[in-house]
Parts: sequence; C-alpha cells; structure tokens
Amino acid sequence: MRLSLRFSSACAAFGLTLAAPAFAASPEETVRTAMSALAPGIKVDVVQESVVPGFYEAIAGGQFVYVSKDGRYVVDGTAYDVANKRDLAAVSRAKARKIALDKVGPDKRIVFAPKPPVATKHTVTVFTDVDCPFCRHFHQQIAQYNAKGIAVDYLFFPLSIHPGADKKAEAVWCSKDRQNAFTAAMAGQDPGKATCPNPVAELTQLAQSLGIGGTPTILAPDGTQIPTQLAQSADQLAAELDRLAQASAARN
Repeated sequence: MRLSLRFSSACAAFGLTLAAPAFAASPEETVRTAMSALAPGIKVDVVQESVVPGFYEAIAGGQFVYVSKDGRYVVDGTAYDVANKRDLAAVSRAKARKIALDKVGPDKRIVFAPKPPVATKHTVTVFTDVDCPFCRHFHQQIAQYNAKGIAVDYLFFPLSIHPGADKKAEAVWCSKDRQNAFTAAMAGQDPGKATCPNPVAELTQLAQSLGIGGTPTILAPDGTQIPTQLAQSADQLAAELDRLAQASAARN
C-alpha cells in the first residue's frame, strides 16, 4: 500500500503558521482562511467534520484535503483507518457526493427507470457526456440495467475535450421527449439546436466542485463511485450495488 499523505508543499517549505483568530471561527471560515493563504481565490465547495481527530475535511479547487481545526496545517492525500482497513478519504468523498446529489431534484435529471412489473431495487446517478464513447456504450445497455431493477439518473457533464457537447446536451434537454432524444444522441444522431433554460452549466459546475473529472462517473446511492469496468454488464453492476447496499446496512 502506498500512502500519499503529505503536508501541503507551501506549509512544508515555508513553515506556514496561520494566526489563530480572536473569535471562534466556523469550520467553513477556518478552511477558507487556510486555503486562501495557500492559494488565493481558491473555491472551497465542501467542508465537513473528519473522523481524523483534530481535522476538518474539504473539497477545495476540486481536490480533497484535510485542514487542522486550528487552521495551521493542510494535508493533501489519503488517510487510512489501519484497524478497519478503510480508505477514509474515499468514504468522505462519497459522503460529500451524496449530500450534494441529494440536493439535485428530478427536474434536473433524465431518468431511465424499470417499468412494471420490474420494481426498482437500486438507483445510480451517472454524470454523462453525449460525445463520450464509454458513456454511449453504457447507455446501450440501459434496457438490461432496467431489467435488473436498476434505475439510471443521468446528469449532464459535457467535457471540454468534446467541443459542442454542451450544446448537444442543451438540445437534448430542450426536446419534447428527453428520453428518446437522449437515446438518439447517444447513438450518434444530431440532436438539433433547440435552446431553453437548462441545468447543463449548473451540473457541470457541480461535477467539477466534487472533483469529478471524467465520464461516465457512476455513483451508488451512498455516493460511492463505481468503477466503470463493473458496469460493463448488468449482472456485474447489480452485484456491486447489492454488495454496497449490504455493506451500508451493516454499518448502520
């Protein structure tokens, strides 16, 4: 196992110590002050308590960091719970993703859910790009996923490496039948040039704020990222979702 814990280079190189404020700062204020001292103007999107004693966790500039509660130290990397053999940063990232995704309503998603008599057993949220080859391959199997009781909620995240993908996403969103337009676009058809108020830019910003950098990014209900290779077949994806659900139930 290769540990990647390290103090921020700025702190290590210059022995940076942030003066403690005269008042009790909130976790958000502490993290923003510390991060601004290292990277002025950096955007801090998530701040939460850490199970690592004496630290907060944050997503800043799309990166996951630990910040000491006195604002003096910033640690960039992964922390491991040795006794339980758990990647604490992965658990915390999942928690942050879940909190953020719970705020995204159905009015900003394109949903492909199982149809009766098949009941929905699991739901995955997928950040997707209509010009992404792996996203297209994933959607080719949407009927198989639904048959296994898996609902798929798509959120648009057009990548900058695909010029014009944002306009295609907007055209799909603004179509009269979003499901059919989405499926056609994923098959390589031109979705047209329809425009209307849409959530594409907002969802793109959300993905970036959570440190998501590629598509498809497949997230379980608890925010855990599912490796794309496990979604190559409906059976594998269903088995992984069953495993995650059982693990979550055991923890609770």
